[in-house]
Amino acid sequence: MAKATLTIASKNYGSWSLRGWLLCRMAGLDFEERLVASDDPSARAELLLLSPSFLVPCLTHNGIQIWDTLAIAEYLNETLPDAGLLPTPPAARARCRSISGEMHSGFSNLRSALPMNLKAHHPGFKVWGGARADIDRIVTIWRECLAEGKGPFLFGASPCMADAMFAPVVTRFLTYDVKLDSDCAAYSSAIIQMPPMREWVEAAKAEPDEMVELDVEF
Repeated sequence: MAKATLTIASKNYGSWSLRGWLLCRMAGLDFEERLVASDDPSARAELLLLSPSFLVPCLTHNGIQIWDTLAIAEYLNETLPDAGLLPTPPAARARCRSISGEMHSGFSNLRSALPMNLKAHHPGFKVWGGARADIDRIVTIWRECLAEGKGPFLFGASPCMADAMFAPVVTRFLTYDVKLDSDCAAYSSAIIQMPPMREWVEAAKAEPDEMVELDVEF
């Protein structure tokens, strides 16, 4: 029996669930997965951005509960320090924490205008002003990190905390046909081709449940 349980919401729509799940996989944590039904009121509120706080994903490990994605990341880094969730150089580690925190607390226009939906594809999708500013900022972060770390991931050869935080953004850019330069497109491809991401996407596309509120609007 695994000593850890990760509670997640829909794999098709749950961007925060994807982040927590990826972090656990990157850390090499042995965990069992518990899926909250999409008709659960709290889960729907979070997926539709109607909740002021996010209680999913929630990691239970050795009797300890951690339910914020950044808290999960820091807990895993403390518990499994050899997993490389943070870069080794102090400056890179500080930057990784900074951009992870920025993703965690910001980009609200992007979240509302381009919600995560792995089953959907919208060629030529029109991105309006507020979301465009968020996209420009994200692309700037990616370009700076890739130039410094030399890729293919944000801080070098291996994925880390920041890559888990930005992975749902990669899926959004694919869903809504956001055009990227060659470096950012290569980074997006590296994220999507990670075995855990391929596993998640396959499971998401097999989900029977859909959220009409999102699918009708977009």
